Parts: sequence; C-alpha cells; structure tokens
Amino acid sequence: MKSIRQVYKIGFGPSSSHTMGPSKAAKQFAGLCPEADSFEVVLFGSLAKTGKGHKTDVAITNALEPLPVNISFDTVTDKLPHQNTMDFIGLKDGKEILRKRYFSIGGGDILAEGESPAEENEVYEQNSFAEISKYCKEHNIRVSEYVRRMEGDDIFAYLAEIWDAMQKAISEGLSKTGILQGGLKVERRAQQLFNQRHMDESKSTYETRAVCSYAFAVSEENADGGRIVTAPTCGSCGVVPAVLKYFKEEKGYKDEKILDALAVGGIIGLLVKTNASISGAECGCQAEIGTACAMAAAALAELFGMGIDQIEYSAEIAIEHHLGLTCDPICGLVQIPCIERNAVAAMRAINAVTLANFLTFTRKISLDLVIKTMYDTGRDLNRNYRETADGGLAKLYKIPT
Repeated sequence: MKSIRQVYKIGFGPSSSHTMGPSKAAKQFAGLCPEADSFEVVLFGSLAKTGKGHKTDVAITNALEPLPVNISFDTVTDKLPHQNTMDFIGLKDGKEILRKRYFSIGGGDILAEGESPAEENEVYEQNSFAEISKYCKEHNIRVSEYVRRMEGDDIFAYLAEIWDAMQKAISEGLSKTGILQGGLKVERRAQQLFNQRHMDESKSTYETRAVCSYAFAVSEENADGGRIVTAPTCGSCGVVPAVLKYFKEEKGYKDEKILDALAVGGIIGLLVKTNASISGAECGCQAEIGTACAMAAAALAELFGMGIDQIEYSAEIAIEHHLGLTCDPICGLVQIPCIERNAVAAMRAINAVTLANFLTFTRKISLDLVIKTMYDTGRDLNRNYRETADGGLAKLYKIPT
C-alpha cells in the first residue's frame, strides 16, 4: 500500500472527485500540451450529470486559465470505463494537436487512460487489516506505532498540518451564517446547532449537538468551496474532525494523541482505497461516508486506548451499517443529503466504538470482508444511485419556486 497521505489532503471543496481531480487532470494535460492556444474538455458520466453543481467546469477553467476552454457535458454516453471520465483536447489555431482521457478515481486522485497508477513507493508491505494485525501483534505495537515504523517520523509532522487544517475548517464553519451558494437556498446551520441549547439538555444531548455542529461546520465549508481536508473525500470531510474535536475537548487529549488517532484512521481509509473504492461515482455514498465513519470509529478507538481487535471491530461495524448507501445529491450539490449525512455518520462512529467495546470477541465479520462486500455492493448499485443525481432524493425532490 501507499502512504496515508493519499487519504488526507488539504484542498478546497466541494468535491475531491469532481473539483480537485479534474483540476489536477487539467494542469497535467496543459503541461503535456504547452503549444496549445485553447482547449476543449468533454465530461462524461457522473462528471457530466453533477459537474455543474460540483463546479467541475469552474475548477477546470481556473486550472487552464488564461487560455480559453470550451467544456461540454455528455450525459448520454453510458458505456464508460469509469463514471468520472473526462476527455481533454489541446488545440492550436483551431486544430487538434493532442487528446487524452482521464479518470477521476476519488479522493482527488486521477488516472490517465492506458496508464498504470503513478509509481509511488510502496510504504506498507501489508495490504489487509489481517496482515497489519498480525504484524502488530508479533511486534507488540499499536497501529499508530506501525504507521510510524512504515512511514517514518515525518508522517506525524504531516498529520499535524492535517489536524490544524481540520480544526480551522471547524472554526471557519462555526463563524459563518447565511445561505450556501448553488441555488438550493440551504442555510448554514452549524452555528445554530452549536449555540442553541436543548430545553432539557443532558450530557448526551450536548454531545450530539456539539459533534453534529462540528460536522455541519466542516461540511458547510466544503459545500461553499472552503478549505478542508479530504477524509477520505471532500463530501465526507466532516466526520473525522467532528469526532476528534469533540473528544479532544471533552477528555482533554493532547494533540500527540490526536495524531496517533489520525494515523489509525488513515490506515482504514487507505485499506478501503486500496482494496475497494472511496469514489461515490463508483460505489455510492457507502464508499465515502461509510469509509469516513470507519476511519472516525477506528481513530476514536485508538484515542480510547482500545486493543487492535476492538479497533478493527469499530471500523467494521461502521462500514457494515452503511452498506448500500446511495449517492443522490440534489442538483449535484454536496448539500442535501450530504451535510446532514456527515453529522449522522459522526454519531454512528461513536456508537460503533461503544458497541465494539462490549462485543468485539463475539464478532463474526472481519474488516477485510466487509470492505470487499462494500466494493461488490457498490458495483452492483444501479448507476442512478452512484452520484449521477438521477435517482433517489435528487430525482424526487422538487425545488420550491
């Protein structure tokens, strides 16, 4: 496996696969075609169906400026090698000089047609949680120490930057009110959640309100094109920081412990990215929110000092109970149901850890098995429910006039 840096990336919303990936592809193509004086881009599949809502066209235009670019949306072609397919054409004096096809494969990563994934150093020899668990038990170390051994001490300096960016996204989101851009007239609600006490507020009520307000804050920042951290994607960026922020405040954990937790969460995200998919267009929202929930659950289990089997079970519960979750963003915007979904997943991560604490040694399903199941389930999902805005809420919701 590669580095957990593939899972945690600082960038701008609203979508890692629909804005960060296409922007990266555009810049790469421009570098291959320096003699071009203009460009044409054709977006297919999910990029065509939800590209306007996700600002794919804006991301590509900005990446190719100051040269002119004509972007078209092909919503008809359905036999595609990947649901996030895009063609770039370089022109000189109106004539085509270079054409290249790219796929946005999730988490801001891209792949050019006919090419293998970028050759990066293999960081981890182990490619499954079972192998990681065996290694850790043989060497009597925690998963966080395993990450340090494999990646080196500098990974924790990187995670410190990631944690700082996550906290800033929460603060930014909580500081703002108003309507999110995009036309759905969705109000920012994080600040209201944070400030509005329940009339009979208990400790558990406060926990729900605080965790959800943090998840809303980051997700609203993402939806408005703000600076966030993929965890593992933009659309699911609110889950991990919400859980870790709350328990840092509640239990007084030092940042060093939070970084250990992020390392463990990163391993879970990396396992899904390696052995399945974190792309909503490929496997539905289970690949994004389900993975984020598992990352948060594993991170919290590490924060609590739970054993490796309990960490595994926490992550397994989180993914298992998101199986089949569809990706049906209204108008292709990462707003409904995405923002609320981050908050619900954050609370579910906490519940998964609580359950694992009691029942780990009665479990029947491994994390590796549920990751494979998620991938198979996602591939079997009707394409209308894989980030096309053609099914579910996106199809049935009528925007008030």
